[in-house]
Formats: sequence, structure tokens, C-alpha cells
Amino acid sequence: MALFDKIRGEFIDIVEWLDDSRDTLVWRFPRHDNEIKMGARLVVRESQTAVFVNEGRIADAFPPGTYTLETRNLPVLSTLKGWKHGFHSPFKAEVYFVSTRQFADFKWGTQNPVIVRDPEFGPVRLRAFGSYAARVTDAPALLRELAGTDPRFRTEEVEGYLRQLVMGRLPHALAGAGVPLLDLAAGQHEMGRRLAVTLTADLASVGLAIPTFTIENVSLPEEVERALDKRSQMGIVGDLGDYARFQAANALEHAGGAAEGMGLGMGIAAGRQMAESLAQSPRPSPASEGPPPLPGNERWFIGVNGEQRGPFGAAELPGNGLTPESLVWKTGMSQWLPARDVPELATHLRDTPPPLPPA
Repeated sequence: MALFDKIRGEFIDIVEWLDDSRDTLVWRFPRHDNEIKMGARLVVRESQTAVFVNEGRIADAFPPGTYTLETRNLPVLSTLKGWKHGFHSPFKAEVYFVSTRQFADFKWGTQNPVIVRDPEFGPVRLRAFGSYAARVTDAPALLRELAGTDPRFRTEEVEGYLRQLVMGRLPHALAGAGVPLLDLAAGQHEMGRRLAVTLTADLASVGLAIPTFTIENVSLPEEVERALDKRSQMGIVGDLGDYARFQAANALEHAGGAAEGMGLGMGIAAGRQMAESLAQSPRPSPASEGPPPLPGNERWFIGVNGEQRGPFGAAELPGNGLTPESLVWKTGMSQWLPARDVPELATHLRDTPPPLPPA
């Protein structure tokens, strides 16, 4: 196999990379003893950068395009040892292809809650999660700082580093946003944009950038969410007194046609609640009803020929047609009674002459 690889290395003259892994950041082109021949063609496709490494040193980086490897076409390479003699003799070199497309499948999430101070609710613990994209902006810097001599450098090897950087920046972004908790959802896009700019600046030294950073959700502790739900319900209900009376009336209505003991019990409890609510409603003051009559000054009504007269004092009754058979009534009596059956009017009946005999 070693002989076959050597022979194949003598004839292969195209240096290129077709990536089908979808997660490879850096790929080293395999050549027998790292030999590159005179006149070999280098094909760099869109979303790629090719980096030449000679004797452990980065010689040059090539953007997308097709290149013929000759000394006159590569003035930078010719300044290095061995390259100035051209490609007439085999030389040792490594070619690293670096993918510069966006890798948009990175996820992030807070392991521990972030404490922020809200102007309305005070200190609140927040959790958040989302996604972000990363891309290579400086291929030589990525090789120097992260990839090294790894023949296949994948996204999983840099994902932990990026997640730690995100988690280091996120608490400051949430706490320093100055956005009220109830308006935080509306400010997630702008906050993500600012985080992308900050993270890109932090990653510039390793040749990476964060073009997009998305905050998908910011959540509160369960007890705080329940309290917010209660507050929303109170805002929808409005006046609690009116709502309680309405609920009590509905309960009574349903209990009236139900035979089950549970429904009846709920109706009775609701009726008691409504009665208590009504009992607490304002009543007119006793002064507006007027004082009761003085003792000994009762007011009487008398029926004369089917006509009600009064009220009169007891002494006024004889002059207004009082007879033993006259029906009389005053406050406190349950019904009309003949005057002869009322002991209080006995003295007034003595002075009343009997009816005249018929003519």
C-alpha cells in the first residue's frame, strides 16, 4: 500500500476538498509524504479557504478560485525556504481546507438561573435558552489558536468553548438590558443582536464570528409565573365585589334546580356569601328614617262607612266618628279591630252617644 500511495502521489495533480460531513471546520488534504508537484492545480470552492503550511509555518491562505501551483504565481510562498527554487523538485507542504460557511446548529441554555433586578417585581431569577450560528473569518488564526495539526477539526471540538463564552456574557446582557420583565419578550431580538456583536469581538483573536444569536425563550420560576397568572386574572375580573356577587347568584341559580347534596351545599354557601356581601353594602342612617312616636302619643286610623281616616290622636277619635263598632288600627297591631275590643279606647267610648233610634 505504501508503494501504491507513493505512485498515486506522483500523478495526482488536483488539490481540492468536497465536504459531505456538515460539521467539519478544518480538513487536511492527504498526500504521500506531503509532496506537492510542479503545476498542480489548487481548487478552492465558495465557502472555503485553503491554507498552506510549510515546515510548520503558515505560508499563505487562498480565497475561492483555481490556482496553478507555480513559483511565479505564488510570490508569498517563494519567500519561504525551499519554495524559492520552484516546484521542479518535490517539497514538503501541508494544505488545510477551512470551511467558512455558517454553522447554525449551536444551542445554548442557562444551567443556573440568572438573578436580575426588575423595577416592578424586584429581584427575579431568570432562565433562558436559544441558538446561535458561528463561522470562520480568519482561517490562519483558527489553525494557530484552536485547530492546530488536527487532520479533521469538527464543530463538537469548539462547541464547549463557545458555550462557556456565551454563558459568561449572557448574565451581564440580561442584567444590564434595563428592560422591564413584562417587556422582555419584545426586547429579545435586540438583545440577541447586541450579544452577537459582543461575542464576535471576543472571538476575533481565534478567527471566529457569531453572525446571529437568538434568544428563543426567557422563563421565570414556577411560583412567579403562577403569581403573574393570578395578577392577569384579577385584571380581567375587575371589581372583586361585583364578581363575587355575580358568582354567588350563578351558584344559587344552579343549586335551585339540582337535587345533589353537593350542588345544594355549594348553593347555600354561595347564598351565604352573597348575603354577607349585601350586608356589607351601605345602608341609610337611622336618622333618615325618623324617630319612633313618643309614648302616649299613638296615632290611630279609623274606618268610617268604608273610608279610612287618620291618623288621629286618641282624643280626636270621638270627634271623627268613633263608635264601639268602628274599626281602628295603629302601629303595632296585626289587624283592624272594633273599638270596643281595644282597652285603650274604653275611656273615649263612654263619651260617645249611642246611635239614634230609627225614625
